[in-house]
Amino acid sequence: MPPARLVRAARVGIVGAMTTPPDGLRSALDAALAAVPSRELADATAALVARYRDVRPAGSPILTTATQVAAYAAYRMPATHAALRRVLRDVAQHLPETATPRSVLDLGGGTGAAAWAAAEVWGDLESVTVLDQVEPALALGRRLVAGAPGALGRARFDRALAGAWPADGADLVTVSYVLSELTGIQQERLVDDAMARGRVVVVVEPGTPDGYRRVLDARGRLLASGWSLLGPCPHEARCPLVGSDWCHFAARVNRSAEHRRIKGGTLSYEDEKFSWVAAVAPDVAVPQQDRGRVLRHPLKRKGLVELTLCRPDGSAGRDVVSKRAGERYRLARDVAWGDELPLA
Repeated sequence: MPPARLVRAARVGIVGAMTTPPDGLRSALDAALAAVPSRELADATAALVARYRDVRPAGSPILTTATQVAAYAAYRMPATHAALRRVLRDVAQHLPETATPRSVLDLGGGTGAAAWAAAEVWGDLESVTVLDQVEPALALGRRLVAGAPGALGRARFDRALAGAWPADGADLVTVSYVLSELTGIQQERLVDDAMARGRVVVVVEPGTPDGYRRVLDARGRLLASGWSLLGPCPHEARCPLVGSDWCHFAARVNRSAEHRRIKGGTLSYEDEKFSWVAAVAPDVAVPQQDRGRVLRHPLKRKGLVELTLCRPDGSAGRDVVSKRAGERYRLARDVAWGDELPLA
């Protein structure tokens, strides 16, 4: 499939089931936002939108005040949570039982979106720790989890600087929407720090060409250290999209009335685009992949489904599944962008 067609296909269609933040998170967010004057919240949100559209590394922390943190939570947290929940559910499907996480460490986790997602995917977590350098973000994170069940309600939100994280580790280490705020060397060190502290590492970035490049760099660093990929790639060869396109996926987020107001939107949903990579430490055995990853929204017509697949042999391209394929056709009728499909 030509690159231009790949890009056009990425912009259309349904991206999967709608994601709604858990009731506890939504109510806690609404309560936190109610304490901030509307005009201050709107101004802070506009400033954040402008900053996040700037691809240059931040020279200083983006969030420094309680108002900025509240604006971030309103503007970004539902979408970040949706992306992390989709990624972690995928990771859970591929993890060997021996590597099921009991503890989670989120490096640069801010208000705790990844912690909420992890607690939904693994309800029997024993500990959750969020580290960040911005105390107002950590303070809001603590408020949001107050009253949450299980390990999430006991989560630690501790201040720490990138490059000087505590030595304590966890089964699962997440690094989400953080790399864009760091220089190239700092990004490499953060991935190294994640590997040094966990057996499973998940990196998530915005689904832009720049975000994809950062994820590719993290992927290369994980593989060079002997780690095995869990996803989204069904192989460990060079990404077949390099130079022609970028690998990204989407999660559809159900917007509350307050969420629509903050973002100035009219639709009841938004599509959060993201890129990601997940890997396990060298001592964890991972089965050989026998499925392709759906890279774009499937085009479904009467009697056939046309897909763009990334395959275990390291290739990517068009795959047409007709009724003659039997069970594979029935599965193809139900897949969405980002799902997996058996090769035969």
